[in-house]
Amino acid sequence: MPFIDDGESKPVGSYPNSGIGVLVIGTGLAGLTAAIECVRKGHNVRVLERNEDINTAGDMYFMGLSATKFLKHWPEMAKEFDEISLHNCWIETFKHHGDQMITPLKVADRLRDAGLDPDTPPGTFQMRPLVYKMYVHQVRKLGVKIQFGKRVVDYWEDESTGKAGVVTDKGERYEADVVIAADGVGSKSQKLVGGQVRAMKSGRAMWRAAFPKHHIDKNPEVKEFFKMIEGESGEEPIVRTWLGPGTYAMTLTRPDAMIWVMNHDVTGSERESWNHTIDNQEVLDNMDKGVGPKPWAPMFKELIKLTPPNTIVNFELFWRNPQPKWASPGARVINIGDAAHSFLPASGNGATQAIEDAVSLASCLQIGGKENIPQSVRAHVRMRFIRNACAQKLGFSNAELLQDTDWTKVKLDPRVAQPKLPSWVWGHDPEKYAYEVYDRVVESMRRGVPFDEDDSIPPNYPPGYKYEPWSIEDIMEDMRNGKQVKLGSGNWD
Repeated sequence: MPFIDDGESKPVGSYPNSGIGVLVIGTGLAGLTAAIECVRKGHNVRVLERNEDINTAGDMYFMGLSATKFLKHWPEMAKEFDEISLHNCWIETFKHHGDQMITPLKVADRLRDAGLDPDTPPGTFQMRPLVYKMYVHQVRKLGVKIQFGKRVVDYWEDESTGKAGVVTDKGERYEADVVIAADGVGSKSQKLVGGQVRAMKSGRAMWRAAFPKHHIDKNPEVKEFFKMIEGESGEEPIVRTWLGPGTYAMTLTRPDAMIWVMNHDVTGSERESWNHTIDNQEVLDNMDKGVGPKPWAPMFKELIKLTPPNTIVNFELFWRNPQPKWASPGARVINIGDAAHSFLPASGNGATQAIEDAVSLASCLQIGGKENIPQSVRAHVRMRFIRNACAQKLGFSNAELLQDTDWTKVKLDPRVAQPKLPSWVWGHDPEKYAYEVYDRVVESMRRGVPFDEDDSIPPNYPPGYKYEPWSIEDIMEDMRNGKQVKLGSGNWD
């Protein structure tokens, strides 16, 4: 996906020093984006990370266009992002047992068929290691102070002094004007924030693997089947989707890497951890369970056999209700990313919304200034809460689509097999939005008007939507009764 510059670039040095001390906890996408954007906005940044280094391992995820708009301020990152992006990518769709349902098409052509501009796609699949290395390059260039091996076990705030901070497992105390908790779903900040939601087992997990492409050379048939597509620019990358009863999988063939992921029923060995690997035999022994009378395609099984040891992650999927609170009572501690809202992998929105959070928060803090930090934090939450609740619910709808595909409709219209990627998601610019609506949001808060009832504020969620609290229990009940996920009022397309 080419980087799209649709506005004025304001690189580091464009904003005066705000005097705001920011302490970021965690070096995931949310934390790293918050760190560099807060630096650019003139804030004074320190980062704590529990591990001994930034984790750059992993496979692929979907990066939405809205999460890349801030790159216009970071020319070196924009150039590197363009270099690692999948240009001229293709996509092909199969039934899980191997029947080809949609022949290879250029992603650009699918976008045109959907009435979208191929030059500004809703997003692309990215390699996690490459994106993280891009961030590491920038963080090091900026000289952002990251202290490793700092496991945070407690958060605190003192409204009388206007400070907040954390305590590590070694008793070390750190404080700042505002603390950004970007340390994931198990963040200890939730004790202070009061937003802890119970994790509910979904009964599902994901096998995920990424490895150098030369491993598939050992089997000529696998190498031929999973080859890239010969296109105008030579060999071009291809995403292959595999859809079956209660399951789906995806492969990505790049010049340097082979990636595959598969959704499956729990086997007993899964963990909610990116470091938990299993043997490929366990996948082969379990992948045909729960998919009906037709087993998985033999070619996919051969690909799994070629996956090198210590590569396959068995990641357990938990369901969590929308977190009711993201900020501490004094609004000096704020959750972003997974610490505020977790997403299912099928949503294609977790990384996107995490980056949006960071960009929005850094902007709000800059607009409000040091004297109005609690106001800015609360304005940020107000701008982001309904949008994320809608994006989370959309993730359940997309998961349902992938796991229960109506092939009779797909034959007539291939778009039926595509997850929803509505313009209200990918067309958003969180930085621009913050500057446009900040004053109106603050005034709306002062008057006590619900965000979705203030007609003076343009929505960053489905047009016409009125917020309706929802729960995983309601969605599960609908699924048990064979009903589609109810998205709610407004235009979700």
